Amino acid sequence: MRAVVTVVGKDKTGIISKVSTFLAERNVNILDISQTIMDEYFAMIMLVDLGRADIELAALAEQCREMGAGIGMSVHVQHEDIFNAMHSI
Repeated sequence: MRAVVTVVGKDKTGIISKVSTFLAERNVNILDISQTIMDEYFAMIMLVDLGRADIELAALAEQCREMGAGIGMSVHVQHEDIFNAMHSI
């Protein structure tokens, strides 16, 4: 199963490292990543594979939200199909 991880907040050093390490510790594989800095804001979107993850999607989403709050970022995880449905016209 694939999911989309979004990360948004004020830019600071180490965001990509913290998020990618957090995912790797749960055996979540990053398939694609895009990030940008807009003025002082950081925005990143990742496509991840949960096929070998040792955690269910709902638990991962909650842990990512908590981890994000701990680093001052908004971190959301959605199943790829839900993300696509929400962003298609």
